[in-house]
Amino acid sequence: MLFHKLAATVFGIGYLGKGVGTIAAFFACICWYLLWAGKYPPIIPSVLVTLVITALGIWSGNKVEPIWGKDHGRVVIDEVAGMFVSLLFVPVTIPYVLIGFILFRFFDILKPLFIRRLEALPGGWGVMADDMLAGLYANIILQLIVWLNLLNVKI
Repeated sequence: MLFHKLAATVFGIGYLGKGVGTIAAFFACICWYLLWAGKYPPIIPSVLVTLVITALGIWSGNKVEPIWGKDHGRVVIDEVAGMFVSLLFVPVTIPYVLIGFILFRFFDILKPLFIRRLEALPGGWGVMADDMLAGLYANIILQLIVWLNLLNVKI
């Protein structure tokens, strides 16, 4: 059970108190940046990392829910997975990562466009699905920003 608590809380970030979702998302941004700074992330490794974190979140969410309750605030692996989805296929530069972070938190906190409905899914699926959709919406907008070169960022 310790493994699932560590995974669900992203090595204890979930225990820090208020704002842990934002902290976990920011931690994800730092990890993503350190992995692939200054270039497009390689497609297969970045998708695999995102899928593994998502699968681990579903698994661990299922394990900790009977102890902590449905989608407990300590569970922040969903923010990491959602943030990774936000940054998939986007050049890894500080401006793009920061905009991805802001967009993801916007969608994750406000939960528009069917995001809130996904929380009703059972167990780990409900924990992860809303953040994955928030990440997808953030990614779509970020892709548009990159495509239109609105930030005039050179890669």
